[in-house]
Amino acid sequence: MRGKLGAVVIGLGVFGACVLATGSASSHGYISQPPSRQALCADGTVDDCGDIQYEPQSVEGPKGFPAAGPPDGAICSGGNSRFAQLDDPRGGQWPAAQLTGGQAYDFSWTFTARHATTDFEFFITNDSYDPSRPLTRAELQPQPFLTVPYGGRPPSSDTVTQQGTIPTGLTGRHLILAVWNIADTGNAFYACSDVQF
Repeated sequence: MRGKLGAVVIGLGVFGACVLATGSASSHGYISQPPSRQALCADGTVDDCGDIQYEPQSVEGPKGFPAAGPPDGAICSGGNSRFAQLDDPRGGQWPAAQLTGGQAYDFSWTFTARHATTDFEFFITNDSYDPSRPLTRAELQPQPFLTVPYGGRPPSSDTVTQQGTIPTGLTGRHLILAVWNIADTGNAFYACSDVQF
């Protein structure tokens, strides 16, 4: 009896390890520059963040944005109710990185685990954006201003920098939505960074 019980425990342990080593559990990351909302929560710049302060890398939701993906009002959390604090506009008072239209900019990702990647996409809000309300698709420009294709490869290191050009013609507060599209699952990782022009 004791031998059978031991075999069951070992079998369950192996099964659990296999589950954790596949799919979404093996892939996590977030934007660290410009600081994303989850990065600001994790480093203590912003408080009252709930679980996201411990798991900035875990904002995972359905891929296919903007046609699919998380619903309007829950885009910054990836549609994950555990991280709903990321969708709270905080009265438009999230700390914002200073940007200038037309400037070259290095976007940095931090990964706690790397995964096969389709691409990285960066969207920015349009002139209808209201920083005091949760983000909707209608407030984003319809096409990403930067797409970095990866062809199914994983990121090469735990931090990756991707250079792009900040769009011109924007003033005031805006928001950049970064989407990391995973190649071999149905999910993507989402990160919102507040910016000021």
